[in-house]
Amino acid sequence: MSELNIFSCPQPLTLEIGGVIPTFELAYHTYGELNEKRNNVIWVFHALTANSDVAEWWPSLVGEDLDINPKDHYVICANVLGSYYGTTGPRTKNRDTAEAWGLDFPQFTVRDVVKAQVILAEHLGIKQIKMALGGSFGGFQAMEFAYLYQGHIEHLCLLVTSAKETAWSIAIHETQRLALTADQSFYENTETAGQAGMKAARGLGLLTYRTYEAYKALQSDNDGRIDDFRAASYIRYQGEKLVKRFHAHCYWYLGKCLDSHDLGRNRGGVEAALKQIEIPTTVIGISNDRLVPVAEQKFIAAHMPNATYVEIHSAYGHDGFLIEGKKIGAVLTNQLTIEK
Repeated sequence: MSELNIFSCPQPLTLEIGGVIPTFELAYHTYGELNEKRNNVIWVFHALTANSDVAEWWPSLVGEDLDINPKDHYVICANVLGSYYGTTGPRTKNRDTAEAWGLDFPQFTVRDVVKAQVILAEHLGIKQIKMALGGSFGGFQAMEFAYLYQGHIEHLCLLVTSAKETAWSIAIHETQRLALTADQSFYENTETAGQAGMKAARGLGLLTYRTYEAYKALQSDNDGRIDDFRAASYIRYQGEKLVKRFHAHCYWYLGKCLDSHDLGRNRGGVEAALKQIEIPTTVIGISNDRLVPVAEQKFIAAHMPNATYVEIHSAYGHDGFLIEGKKIGAVLTNQLTIEK
């Protein structure tokens, strides 16, 4: 449906907390075609370890004959700064040393991630966006994009996200970092650094992505076994999957990036910042989300001047935003009047 594109920016990216990335590359996918009026853009922001191929990881929402159809819309998704899928990050070569940056990569924030994406939008000549949407970390980016992008956004959609990273989530991320750094190979500047630690960190994350009910329903054993339980095998399997496609250094930096999220920083506080986003917005929560509970989405909707809150249920908890594409698509079609 689409091929990977690489935008190379020759200009330095000055980071919010200090430091500079001399030049950077941003990987991105596009789907469909820009119409004559150049007003059919849907910009999607991805979550923590995803890539820019949104049709791959959101297959029930983005694709032909689905609610976000490339036949009607020009869909853009950019891989975030610090990731492992073509965008500049810890595994990119430092031009001063000819080796990967590794743990010498400068620390960056959500605002830095979005600043790079805004530069991409300018490069692509995108002045109007029909809808900007993202879930979880993608929601963080979508909110910041609403501030930094100088064009017009017609609709905003925020899924299972918060206006500021919560103490609960920061505690989870720090526990994951303890697992990462307990693996002494994490400090090596190699492609296999920290893999055992990342498996453990991923397992910790999976306890919050799903629900008690989902684990009980899908991973229970009823054959009297005393070892090699399905739930244990599932956690190991998911850790091994991540090791095959991601890098521990990127995982560490992106966790720190999540912690930095605070829409109200230097904007008069979270409530004041939300009030400044006047874009018509749909905020979607999942009733049994244990990682980012619906109280966070209700708070966003209550303090945005033109927001509607919609709640759906998923057996999968937080991960439901990736799985319940049909339910989400129905909300987008009803609330945001996407033309199909």
